[in-house]
Amino acid sequence: MRFRQVHLDFHTSEAIAGIGSRFDKRQFQDMLRKGHVDSITVFSKCHHGWAYHPTRENEMHPHLDFDLLGAMIEAAHEIGVKAPVYLSAGLDEKLARRHPEWLIRDINDNTNWVDGFMKPGYHQFCLNTPYLDILLRQIDEVVRNYDADGIFLDIVGVRKCYCHTCVNRLLADGKDPRDKAAILEQGERTYANYTRRVRETIDAVKPGLPVFHNGGHIRRGRRDLAQMNTHLELESLPTGGWGYDHFPLSARYAQGLGMPFLGMTGKFHTSWGEFGGYKHPNALRYETALSLANGARCSIGDQLHPEGVMDPATYSIIGAAYAEVEQKEAWCIEARNVADVALLTVEAVLSQGEESRSDRTGDSDTGAVRMLLEGKFLFDVVDLESDLSPYRAVILPDRIPVSEALASKLKAYAAQGGKLLATGTSGLNTEGSAFALDLGVRYIGANPYQPDYFRPHFELKSLPEASFIFYSQGQQVELTDQGTLLGHRENPYFNRDVFTFCSHKHTPSALQNSGPGMVESPSGIYIAWNVFEDYANNGSLILKETVQFALDRLLGTVKTLRTSLPAQGVVTLTKQSAENRYIHHLLYASPVKRGKGIEVIEDIVPLYETEVAVKLKEKAKRVYLAPQQVELPFLQDADGTVQYVLPKLECHQMVVIDV
Repeated sequence: MRFRQVHLDFHTSEAIAGIGSRFDKRQFQDMLRKGHVDSITVFSKCHHGWAYHPTRENEMHPHLDFDLLGAMIEAAHEIGVKAPVYLSAGLDEKLARRHPEWLIRDINDNTNWVDGFMKPGYHQFCLNTPYLDILLRQIDEVVRNYDADGIFLDIVGVRKCYCHTCVNRLLADGKDPRDKAAILEQGERTYANYTRRVRETIDAVKPGLPVFHNGGHIRRGRRDLAQMNTHLELESLPTGGWGYDHFPLSARYAQGLGMPFLGMTGKFHTSWGEFGGYKHPNALRYETALSLANGARCSIGDQLHPEGVMDPATYSIIGAAYAEVEQKEAWCIEARNVADVALLTVEAVLSQGEESRSDRTGDSDTGAVRMLLEGKFLFDVVDLESDLSPYRAVILPDRIPVSEALASKLKAYAAQGGKLLATGTSGLNTEGSAFALDLGVRYIGANPYQPDYFRPHFELKSLPEASFIFYSQGQQVELTDQGTLLGHRENPYFNRDVFTFCSHKHTPSALQNSGPGMVESPSGIYIAWNVFEDYANNGSLILKETVQFALDRLLGTVKTLRTSLPAQGVVTLTKQSAENRYIHHLLYASPVKRGKGIEVIEDIVPLYETEVAVKLKEKAKRVYLAPQQVELPFLQDADGTVQYVLPKLECHQMVVIDV
């Protein structure tokens, strides 16, 4: 898989004339060179439904008079650039108006993406209808007629559908369409059948050709869905609704699946379909570096002008990022993440149902990753199938019910010396009645007071002794013989109510010990609130410092990496075993809010004299900056800790340790 990809959209209305009229092979190639691009995804069929090449299985755009797809593939291949081909699978607006009976319907008979035909926008097809056969013939045509380097199929996934085909099929099978479980089960079968038939269609012509089915998010805990692809493309445009929290969470999970993957951002100020919107070049420098640091190749989304001319401003901005990526690739090939901590995410454990575009992360998972990044912990994101033995600590964030199988796995892990950090209702059995793990506490029930207060029995890094407000739901527990108290709960005088309220926001603490709030046991540490969800929503410093204290205590002297890099910085450590070297990635940029909720990176502020300590089993032979090849002085202690100081960090720096 290439490192420097562009995903080139071309969703072009039939109401626009002159399609492709300004396409010029030399200009196309010049822009690819300007952008340092080594792979570009070009288009057979767009969301409007039109083909951009001669076709028997579709209709060519009425204002296109030549084979634009073929011309682009030829131009790309001529200069050594790969050219996967895009087809819109879920959307085909031309056909939607001819066959509205094939569209996905909700239980109220509304369509999606827009819920009717008197609004601008697209309508999604059900792949349980005759539309699937049409789509497969279109895919077959492209694979037979063009030298495509892969197939990218868009707007697909497990869907709940109440169209007449789906309802009638359930009735024929003796099932009740009013049963939501039956609807979802059929959605799973429909998607699996679609991916199987796509694979069969392609393999009949070009066996093994790469295929990716894009749904906007890789669902943690659904390895079966991930493995329906040959590789993964993690669509994650920070300004387009994903935010800067999504990619690290998604990438740290994808790393553990053993599949090639890339991170897909966009050149747009907002999101897909924005003409004339541009990010600051520093944003793309940071986002592509973040991909490299998380083991991913890079992809940047663009959209071609209807007349077929590539935009010089876009490829100037892309080129500023990809010129740096090109220099760094050698240290990123087959680089495996090094991690002390495993985060068993809520989505991975509760990953059921239809994909949700509105919940690409989940508050507990988001808050946990944010804390881990800010605390400079080395971590992986795992699911129920992951091997836990390599990790020194496993986090169960907020809402992880523990089945018998998971309890056995976690008990075996703890028996081998692994430590658990559980919060909220995590650790309870699937009935929610008692702890399935020995965490030093006995379960009483949800605390009737919310919010309530936490008083730590340990010294915090930044805050003095106090009773701290915790906004999330707390749990009432009592100590067992195995538990050691690390902090207690204090309830307010009363909950805020129409007849009992105090001041502007919530009632103060009654300053009475109301039971354990944080407990240590031989298995690990338990915190009795949904602290990660709380951090995602409120960002209180006390939440982060409580969790960081717990993890530092659990990891002790075996913590692999320590650094003076500020909270907004990001660190990862990877290993290239074949090269006998570790690569320490350091990144620093500070997104700011512009407009209503858009996170923007503009200024890159350099940092100086960043201190780093990396604990290794091997003897370090050399430490240097990559790609600059500048040697760094270092010391290695008797316990294997390699210490060095990074003189300057500007956006992204790799420090290589040869062993």
